[in-house]
Amino acid sequence: MNTFTSLKRGSTLIVTLCMAVLLSSCSSTPPPKKTLDNLCSIYYYDSDWKSAAKKAYKRWGTPPHVAMAIIHQESRFKPNAQPPRPYALGMIPLPRTSSAYGYSQAKDGTWHDYQKATKRWSASRSDIEDSLDFIGWYNYQTYKQLKISRKDTYKLYLAYHEGRGGYAKRTYLKKAWLLKVAKKVSNRARMYQKQSRKCR
Repeated sequence: MNTFTSLKRGSTLIVTLCMAVLLSSCSSTPPPKKTLDNLCSIYYYDSDWKSAAKKAYKRWGTPPHVAMAIIHQESRFKPNAQPPRPYALGMIPLPRTSSAYGYSQAKDGTWHDYQKATKRWSASRSDIEDSLDFIGWYNYQTYKQLKISRKDTYKLYLAYHEGRGGYAKRTYLKKAWLLKVAKKVSNRARMYQKQSRKCR
């Protein structure tokens, strides 16, 4: 290997490492599992969650404790969360049953609607700020169309899960398990709200 090739490879390595550092400094990591039951702990772990939740609240009106409770239910704060992939005969991978992805578990079509409406074409479902903004935007549309308060976690979650059309048709009434989940999300939102009053 000649000197020129060595220098070229060395320069490429340096540029790659620099890019990795820059990208890591611009992105946030999901909070560890042990912090998920305390909103203050999530905020302390990574202040980007707090600033993104407040920014979305200011823009769309969904309180941070509501949006964060929805994210907990949808993805457990995992940026690349997806529905489990089914397998045929226990070994042949089949297509996923839904295109839901990321922190907010937004489906492809709904995410595209959000991008189109907000002109945020570079928004990513695995990004904290984009995901919280999406939840705020979606709940705002729910508030406008169905007159559901942006503080009513229970009804907001039902509309989030079933879609506004499904909520209007009351499809959730035939899903006892979903009503329990919505109650759980509502309880978590209340817990997060109480905790948020004590956050430094």
